[in-house]
Amino acid sequence: MAEEAAERKRQVEKRVIEKVGEVISEIERAKHAEQVICALHSLAVLLFPIDFSLLSGSIDERYKDQIANAKVHSANEREQWWKAFYQGAGFPTLARVLLLDVAPNWLTCFPLSAKKHVYDVFFVDGLSSEVVQVLVPCLEPSGKDLHDVNAVQLNVERLLILCLLEYGGVLKMAIEFVASSQSEDIMNDRLKSAVSRVAQIVTSIPDKARLKAPPLLSSHSFFKAISSQLLSGMVERLAISNKSGTDVNVLFVGEIFSRICRRGSSDVLSSEVTPQILRHVRSCLSPNTDVVDTDVFESNPESQFWLTIMEAITDLYTVERISEQLLRQLAIEHATDIEAYWVLWILFHQLLKRQSSVRSMFVDKFLLWKVFPVCCLRWILQFAVLECPPITNLQTEGHETNNGLLDTTQRLAAVWSKQDFVQSATVEQQAYLTAALGLCLEKMSKGELDKTKDVMHSILQGVSCRLESPADLVRKMASTIALVFSKVVDPKNPLYLDESCQGESIDWEFGLATTKKGTLSISNAEKQIDETGTSTALTLTNDFTYPADGAKGSNVKSKTKTSSDFSLVDPDEIIDPASLNYESASDENDDDASENSDSSDSSLQPYDLTDDDTDLKQKISQLVDVVGALRKSDDADGVERALDVAESLIRASPDELTHVAGDLARILVQVRCSDVAVEGEEDSAEEKRQRALIALVVTRPFESLETLNKLLYSPNVDVSQRIMILDVMTQAAEALANAKSMKPKHQTGPLISTISEPQPWFLPSNVGPPGAGSWREISDTAHTGTLLNWSNRYEREIPPKPGQVKRGKTRRWSLRSRNIQESQIEWSQNTFPLYAAAFMLPAMLGFDKKRHGVDLLGRDFIVLGKLIYMLGVCMKCASLHPEASALAAPLLDMLRSREVCHHKEAYVRRAVLFAASCVLVALHPSYIASSLVEGNLEIAEGLEWIRIWALQVADSDTDRECYTMAISCLQLHSEMALRASRAVESAERTLKAKSISLSSDLSKGTIKIPHSNIEY
Repeated sequence: MAEEAAERKRQVEKRVIEKVGEVISEIERAKHAEQVICALHSLAVLLFPIDFSLLSGSIDERYKDQIANAKVHSANEREQWWKAFYQGAGFPTLARVLLLDVAPNWLTCFPLSAKKHVYDVFFVDGLSSEVVQVLVPCLEPSGKDLHDVNAVQLNVERLLILCLLEYGGVLKMAIEFVASSQSEDIMNDRLKSAVSRVAQIVTSIPDKARLKAPPLLSSHSFFKAISSQLLSGMVERLAISNKSGTDVNVLFVGEIFSRICRRGSSDVLSSEVTPQILRHVRSCLSPNTDVVDTDVFESNPESQFWLTIMEAITDLYTVERISEQLLRQLAIEHATDIEAYWVLWILFHQLLKRQSSVRSMFVDKFLLWKVFPVCCLRWILQFAVLECPPITNLQTEGHETNNGLLDTTQRLAAVWSKQDFVQSATVEQQAYLTAALGLCLEKMSKGELDKTKDVMHSILQGVSCRLESPADLVRKMASTIALVFSKVVDPKNPLYLDESCQGESIDWEFGLATTKKGTLSISNAEKQIDETGTSTALTLTNDFTYPADGAKGSNVKSKTKTSSDFSLVDPDEIIDPASLNYESASDENDDDASENSDSSDSSLQPYDLTDDDTDLKQKISQLVDVVGALRKSDDADGVERALDVAESLIRASPDELTHVAGDLARILVQVRCSDVAVEGEEDSAEEKRQRALIALVVTRPFESLETLNKLLYSPNVDVSQRIMILDVMTQAAEALANAKSMKPKHQTGPLISTISEPQPWFLPSNVGPPGAGSWREISDTAHTGTLLNWSNRYEREIPPKPGQVKRGKTRRWSLRSRNIQESQIEWSQNTFPLYAAAFMLPAMLGFDKKRHGVDLLGRDFIVLGKLIYMLGVCMKCASLHPEASALAAPLLDMLRSREVCHHKEAYVRRAVLFAASCVLVALHPSYIASSLVEGNLEIAEGLEWIRIWALQVADSDTDRECYTMAISCLQLHSEMALRASRAVESAERTLKAKSISLSSDLSKGTIKIPHSNIEY
C-alpha cells in the first residue's frame, strides 16, 4: 500500500510539472491578455474551486468557450494536485513567471475579477510558508534582463499585504506547521529549522521593502499587525489544539517574537502583549479581595499559554527586552501593584526558578544598570526580591524577610557608596539606585539589618560622599537615605538632614519627571543652567513652610491666631467698628503691660543713650581707614561700616588706591562676614564684600590681581574663599570687557587744516575788507643774492579803515582742528585685553601641584571647575583680539592634560567644554590661517584636539549636559574651521599672485570640519 501511494504521488507530481510547463509555454506565445488568462485558468481550476460565472463577464466572447470547457478535478484529486504543486517544484517555477513576466507585461491588462481568481489565487490560497519564501526575495530583484523593476516590486508588496495581513497568512503558517508536525518524530529537527527560517523571512520584510513602500509594510505597522494576528489566533485555538500542536504553535510564535525584538521593535510587541495579558489577569482577580491563590492562574489554559510562549523564547536578549518593555507598558497602563505582580508571575515565575540568567536579569541588571519608573522598581523588588504578592490592609510586622532582600540590600549599598559611582553615573541612575536602596531599607527591621555585612558602613560612606557634592539633588539623595536608615535603627528618632525630607511619605522620584517612555528625566521647568552649561540645583517645591525661631515664629503664630479668631465671627452679625478698635487697643496695652511689668513699678524715666554712640561712630572717608577697620575683626560695627563704604571709595579712584590696593584685596578676602554681620544679614555683607573686590580689580587690575593670584593657592584660605576669588575675577573680567572709555577718532583727512575757507595751505587767505587788492608773490633773490628760496612771501594793498580788524595768515599745525565735534569722539567698549595675561597666566601656573590644603585635581574639584570657567570667560572677553591668540595655546595645554579633560567629576568636564568653546569663539580666523601658513602647528594641534575630544565626549560620556555641550562645541569648531579655511584659501591666492612659496609645514597642520572629508 505504501509503495502504491508513493507511486501515485510521483505520478501526480509528474503531471503537475507537465501542466506547469504547458502553461508557461502558452504565456510565452500569448499575443493578448485573454490568452494569458485562459492559460492560467486551465491550471487554477485543477488546484482551486473556481466558479466560471465569476470570469464570464470580463472575458471576450472568443475565449469564453475555452474557459467554460476547461478540465475540472474532483475535490480529492484537487487536494492531491494542490499538495504536489506547492510542496514540489511546480509553484516556485510558475511563481517566477507570474512575478517577473506576467506582472510587468500583462497584469495591468487583466480585469479585476480575472486578476483575483486566476492570478492572486495562486498566492492567497496557496501554502503560506512556501508563498512567503518566493515573494520576499523578489522585493530585491537582481535580474539583468528585468525591464520594469518598479512594477515587480509594487506587485510583490501588494501580494504580501494581501496574503499576510488581509488574509491572515502568518496565522495560516502556524496552522500549517501544526499539520506538518503530525508526521514522524524524525521530522522534528527539520520542522524546527523550517520554522526558524520562515520566521526570519517574515520579520525581514520591513527591512527589504522600498523606502516608498505602503505604510502597512513599515516596521511599526507590520509587526503590530502580525503580533495581534498571532496572539488573537493562538488564544482561540487553545481549546482545539492538542499538546503537540500547541508546542509547534508556541515555537513559531516564540521565533517571531524573538526576531521582532532583535530588529528593535520590542516596544511594538509589548504594546500588543501587555493589554491582553493584563486583561486576562484582571478577569482572574476578585474585586472583593487582594489575596489570590496561585492555583487560580496555574489551572487557567490562557495562563499556561503565556508561560509556554516565554519558555519557547530561548534568546536571553529577547527575554530582557520583553521584560523591560512590559514593565514600562504596565506603568503606562496604570496597572496596580497586585495586577503587575501577577503579570510578572505568569510570564516569569518558572523562568526565575529554573534559569539563573533570568534571576540575575531582575535582581542585578534591572536594579543596578537600568532606569525604570519608581512604580516599576517596586514591582521588580516585590516579584524578584521579596517573591511574594503585595498584601494590602494586612499587618506585615511579623513577616520574616527572606535572604534575597538582605543580599540585594547589601549589593545595592556597596554600589551606592562608591565614590566612582557618584562621579560617573548620571543623575537619573543615581536617583534610581537611591530609590532601590531606600525601598529595600523600608522593608527591613533593626535585627535584619544587623545580619547584613558592611551595610551600615556602606550607607555612612555613601551619605558622606554625597553631602560633599555641589548638586543639591545629590545631597538630597544622601539626606533621604540617612532618614530611612535612621528609622530602621531607631524609629522614634528619625534623622532629618534636609527640611524637604520631612513628612510621612518620601518622594523617591526626587522631583524627576517621568516621560511617556517611562524613563526618569530632568524637567525643563525645574532645571536651571548657568553660563557654564552646568546644571545647578533642582528646585524642589515644599508643601509646608516652617517658621524660624524667635520673633519670626511669634509673628507667624500671632497672625495665625488672629486669622483663627476672625474665622469664628458670624458673617451675618452686625459689628461696631469702634468695638473692634477698642479690643485691639486693649490687647496691645495688655501685651505692653505684661512685657514691662518690672519697669512700670519704677518711677525713673528711660534715658536715650543712642546719642552717645554718634561721636564714637565716625564716618569712614579714607581707604586707609577702611583697611584699618577691616583688620579689627573684633569690632563688628567697624567692619560693617567699612564694608558699606568700601565700594564707593574704591570707585572714586583716589591717588592712594594704587598703594593700598594689594593690602585692601588681601584683607577683603580674609574678612569673615559671618562673624561680623548680624544674624540673618550674612548674605548682604558678603555681597558688599564681593562688590568691593570687583570694583578694586576693575579699578586697579595689576595691583589687586597680584595679591588675589597669590591667595588663590595659599594654604591660609579655605575652599569658599578660593571660590569667591575666582567669582570675583570672573565678574571683574566681564566688567572690564563691558567698560566704556572715551578716545578721539582716528582722522583720515589732511594733517594740516586752515582756520578760514578751504584752500591750499600755502596760500594766504582771501578774507579782508572790501576794496583790498589781490595777493602777489615777493621774491627775495634781490636781497639775499642767492638762488635758493626757502619760503614764499605774499603781499597786497589794503585800504585803511578805522576800526577794521585785520585777519592774518595764521595756520594751525595739528592733528585736529580747534572745534572738536561730538562725531569726532568714539567709545572703546572693551578694556580687558590689556589685562588678560594678568588674569590668566598666574592662575594657570601650578594648578596641578598638590600643596598643603590645596588639591585641585582631587578633593577641591569644585575650585578646579571654577578656575577653568574663569579662564574660559577671560578668553571670551578677549575675543578677536591679539591677546586671545597669545593666550589660547597655554590654555589649551592646560585643558589637554589627562587629569583635567578626563576628570571623574562631570562638573569639571563641563567647565572644560565651556572653556574649549570659548577658545573657538575667541580666535580670529585670520590668526589661524596665518599660523598654518607660517608653519606654526601648535594652534592647529590644539584645535584638532578639541574636535577629537568633543567627539569622544559626545559618544561615551554618561553626563547629559556634557553630551549637549560637546555637540555645541563641535558646531562651533565646524564654523571656525570653515572661516579659517576661507582665510587660508585667500592667503594662498595672494601668495601665488606674488610668486611666494608656502611653508613646507603647512601640510602637517590640518583643520577638519566635522561630518565632512575636507581638511585644511
